[in-house]
Formats: sequence, C-alpha cells, structure tokens
Amino acid sequence: MTRPNRLPRLIPKTISGQTYLWLAMLIFAASNAVTRKLTEIGAQHFMGGRNPISLCNVLFVGNLCALILLILIYGRQWNKTTLKQLSKKDWVTLTAVAILSGAIAPGLFFQALALTGVNNIILIGRLEPPLTLALSIWLLGEGVHLWEIAGAIAAFVGVILTIILQPPQEAMMNMGGLSLGIGELLAIAGSVAISASTIIAKKYLSQIPVGIYSIFRTALGTVIFFFIALVLYGKDHFADVLSPFLWQWMFLYGGLIVVVGQSFWIKGLKSSTVSMASLIGSFSPIAGILAAYLILGEVPTLAQYIGGSLILVGIFLSHLGIRRKTHSRVASAKVNSMQAQQQVETNMGFKGI
Repeated sequence: MTRPNRLPRLIPKTISGQTYLWLAMLIFAASNAVTRKLTEIGAQHFMGGRNPISLCNVLFVGNLCALILLILIYGRQWNKTTLKQLSKKDWVTLTAVAILSGAIAPGLFFQALALTGVNNIILIGRLEPPLTLALSIWLLGEGVHLWEIAGAIAAFVGVILTIILQPPQEAMMNMGGLSLGIGELLAIAGSVAISASTIIAKKYLSQIPVGIYSIFRTALGTVIFFFIALVLYGKDHFADVLSPFLWQWMFLYGGLIVVVGQSFWIKGLKSSTVSMASLIGSFSPIAGILAAYLILGEVPTLAQYIGGSLILVGIFLSHLGIRRKTHSRVASAKVNSMQAQQQVETNMGFKGI
C-alpha cells in the first residue's frame, strides 16, 4: 500500500533571515510607544500613591527577561576554557561597556520618555550613528566611503533641527541663550553613552564572544541600574516590582519586545549580511514614528517633519555608501561576530532595552 500524500504546507517550512530581521525591527521600533502606553495604563491604577508600571520597573523587569533569553541562547559560551582566555583588561573593559550601554544609556532614554514625546526620542536617537562614525574615524582610524560621511552630516543636521525647532515646553533649560528640553538633553546623553560604549567595544572587545559580551553587559547593567535608581529615588522605588498588575503587562512587554524581538533579531543576524541587516535596521525611525501615531496618537510636529526628512536623506546617503562597498568582505560577510553585530545595531539605534 502506498502512503497517502501529506497535506500541502500552509506555512513555509523555513523563514528567511531577512524576514526575521524585518519582524524584529518592527517590534523594536514600537518599543518606545509601547513603553509610554504601559506607563499611562499604570497611571490609571496607582498603588499606594505609586505607578506600578513605572519606567524603572519596565526597564528592570525587561532586562531580567532579556537576561534569561540570552542565557538560554548563549549560555554554552560561558565555559572555563573560554573564560580563561579573557584577561583582566578584558573584564575591566567589559565592565565599563556594561555600565555605559547596559545601565546609564537605557536609564537616560527611559527617563527621557517621561519628559518628551516618543518621536523626539526616536529622532534624537539618530545622533548615535553619525557620532559613532565620527569617533570611529577619529579614534580608530576606520576608512569610510564619502557617501557615508555625507549621510552622517545630513543626519546630524536633522537631529539638531529637530531639537532647536521644538516649540517652548515647561521642562526646558537655557544654555547660552538656547532653550533645550530636559528630555531632549537626556536623549542626547543616552546617545553619547551608547556611542562611547560602542567605540570602546570596537577597540578592545572585538575578539570577545558575542554571548559573553551580551550576557555580562545585560546582567551587570541591570544590577548597576537597580542600585543607581535606589540611590536617586529611594528604597521604595521598586516597591511594586513584584506586583501582579505590573507582571501581567510585563508579559506583553517582556514577551513581545524582549523575548520575541530579541529571538527574531538574533535568528535573522545569523543568516544575513552586514549590509542587508543595516539596511533593514535603518527603517526603524519610520516604523517607530508610525507606531507612536497608531499606539499613542502622537502626530509629528513641524520640527520633527523637517529634522526627520533630513535624517532620512542621511540614511539614504549612508546606505548608498555601504552599497558601494558591497564587494568588500565586511559588507557581504555574515553577521557572525560581535564587531559586525555592533555595526548593524549602531545603524539601528536604541532598541528599547
């Protein structure tokens, strides 16, 4: 007897790496809008005069979810053989990077979310790629294409216009006759912290396995952020971190933004080239602004339209330069090293955790 034919597959057996990257990019792009929405929901359900879904609680619990995921994926890299190869200098550098990108930068971005619009955070966060590019040329002597430099300049001007053309706000500081929003300043500081950590990692940690780097940064960053928040806000700041109301919403944030988003991103990077992953990641600002409109009803201002347009021009020019280098090993190589992954994530910007 012949076996009956199997039913045709309704879902493809495999999903391409590019599809995983597109899905991850959309999830990460929505992270800021989702975070703001969660805090608004928490503000409607105060507990003991506190918002149970505070930004600090979201960041702290989200990092714990990310840490669990990273351990499941990269835990095997934490073995005696690999760890013995790391020098004291490697651990000191890893600690500095963890403080900058795992604690300070996320804390600054999340605090900025409490003071300014999501679109401002998204656009000002685009300061990171041109700043990292400039520091790479200056401090690391990296060679870049002329179009990449032109793109970085256009994006930088776009960020500056987004900031200085903002209408007057309550939370603003006067700096040399120029009024800047505190939220915008925090977003700038967060971008600088991430750029600094990227340069340090490029220079000293390029040979460190991705798993050791990611797990150590997330774990130490989470602990340091916890103690910084305790010092700044008091011992009761995380009083609601075990609240069932917080966790029922954190399953959405932690499950979707952190676990699903990170899983798709890591899966996609394993089978994609640097140039393709960078191109997909560069659509994050557009997707983020769209998510802010759909989730929060936040309509871009004139300043954001002007600055955002220049930033998009900068992204186009930068990728024009990357395409000119597609024949090189760097652009056409798989994203299978920490250095290549950092290059992709720098173009993408802050991913919400």
